[in-house]
Amino acid sequence: MTKTFHIGVVAPSGYPADTAALTRGLDYLRSLGHTVHDFSAEGIREQRFAGSDEQRVAQIHAAALDPDVEMVIALRGGYGLSRLLPVIDFNVLTRSVLEGGKRWVGHSDFTVVQLAMLATAGAGSFAGPMICDDFSRADLSDFTHQHFWQCVTQDTYSIHVEAKDNPVAHLEGTLWGGNLTMLCSLLGTPWMPDIKNGILFIEDVNEHPYRVERMLLQLAHAGVLQQQRAVLLGDFSGYKLTDYDNGYDFKHMISYLRDRLAIPILQGLPFGHMKDKVTLPVGARCVLESSADGLSMIMHANLSHSSQ
Repeated sequence: MTKTFHIGVVAPSGYPADTAALTRGLDYLRSLGHTVHDFSAEGIREQRFAGSDEQRVAQIHAAALDPDVEMVIALRGGYGLSRLLPVIDFNVLTRSVLEGGKRWVGHSDFTVVQLAMLATAGAGSFAGPMICDDFSRADLSDFTHQHFWQCVTQDTYSIHVEAKDNPVAHLEGTLWGGNLTMLCSLLGTPWMPDIKNGILFIEDVNEHPYRVERMLLQLAHAGVLQQQRAVLLGDFSGYKLTDYDNGYDFKHMISYLRDRLAIPILQGLPFGHMKDKVTLPVGARCVLESSADGLSMIMHANLSHSSQ
């Protein structure tokens, strides 16, 4: 990595559980030569949130309007952005991308901001690492950071990962998605993008396979999946099976959906609530190939697109 950035940090959802780790994460960015603009309300908590709704919206707008800030990284996920959707000025955010080239980075709860920018004006962003804990953990992931800096500094970005038991496919479409729960929460709202011929990537954590199935069926019943070229599954971990499941597990859930949906459902993408993750340019044009060896993706990471 040779390019350095002015990086804005915002806490639009939860507060940092470990302030020492937060300091370590910001110091790590500075050690790489980046200038950090911390918009988060340090030390302020309101219930489970990193400040009041008004404070958290103000952080987002301030980072968007700051002419020096070239990249904005979410401090962490959790919950809180759904509250803010009606009062975030997404025209301000999308102008920061389309006119200023600002990069917005995060995942989990931050999915709703990324998809709302896509729905508002076709503005792209990056589904990738957050300050806590991707930049703040003691055992930093070389895999995560290598992919992140490549993705945010290159117009064309490619990955190849090993993956088994996928159908053979070669297709092209608009790459979009994020956290499955947050994606479903946007159905029927103005902040849900209408993406046709898309490659939909999803991930979640602590969600039992039957709940994942239910959310995917919700997307199918709403007509979203029928407009996609493929569904790409990232990490789904943290759930527990019990005797009551009687053999129903993630594998059987995928088999059930593959039998009933007309589009490829591919698994094995290293993305989500995991240490080693790729960064994905939301809204980019993507060429996806699935073979017996794994998944290959070539992404053209323009910050705006016209495929809605």
